[in-house]
Amino acid sequence: MRKYLACLLAITAGQSAAAQTLYFSAIPDDDESRLVERFGAVADYLSETLDVDVQYVPVKSYAAAVTAFANDQIQLGWFGGLSGVQARIAVPDSHAIAQGAEDETFVTYFIANNDTGLTEGTAFPDLAGRSFTFGAETSTSGRLMPEYWIREKTGKAPSDLFSAVGFSGDHGQTLRLVASGAYEVGALNYSVYDTAVADGAPEAAATTVIWQTPPYPDYNWTIRGDVDDRFGEGFAEKVQAALIGMDDPDLLASFPRSAFIPADDALYQPIVDTAQALDLID
Repeated sequence: MRKYLACLLAITAGQSAAAQTLYFSAIPDDDESRLVERFGAVADYLSETLDVDVQYVPVKSYAAAVTAFANDQIQLGWFGGLSGVQARIAVPDSHAIAQGAEDETFVTYFIANNDTGLTEGTAFPDLAGRSFTFGAETSTSGRLMPEYWIREKTGKAPSDLFSAVGFSGDHGQTLRLVASGAYEVGALNYSVYDTAVADGAPEAAATTVIWQTPPYPDYNWTIRGDVDDRFGEGFAEKVQAALIGMDDPDLLASFPRSAFIPADDALYQPIVDTAQALDLID
């Protein structure tokens, strides 16, 4: 009888683990409709590869993605460099497990409306008195690194250098605002801009890349450390292997990335140092 009960409990526990759903989200760095399409396909791939139910959870802001991770509403996140750091601070047992091959040397573009007459050069452009928009306030490529280089190159805070400073909320909106002339200059993720150019977007035609930052580490997949307790020993490693093994060209193009490679927390120490220097984290 005891053996029967033990077996029954083991089977029930196994069924409970199998019934668990892995929830993941991503920082909303693009239009919501594009994100749902992109990450719905990723959820299907992970479900099939990991043999567990995987669901994508859309969020409205970078901060909401970090909060969802901290509150255990998601267990896996596709974060930017800074939001990944914030997520790992909020959940100390979490860790970065993968990044895009391009994320080792990510860059930010500074773009200008064509009517400004600003053109690309190797030197940092003279932007004093211009209106300028960042992306989301906690975006690595849309705020953290461009602000760092603005201060480094000019010795001034953005509020002292520009006639007006905005935060668009996402890279696509930054491009639209600069293209429309609402802001003369803006900073955005290079891959979003390059995609717009490749797609022949009119917003890209109305703007010019005038400078790009030196490279820095950026986007990463971060996972909570308690997933092994829910899904079984070694589950975090299985997720890492599934991400690194993602080789479907359509899935990779949706990020866009050529491949995913292993990552660890130490790679993002430059982001920690920069965020602390700008008083964005303690």
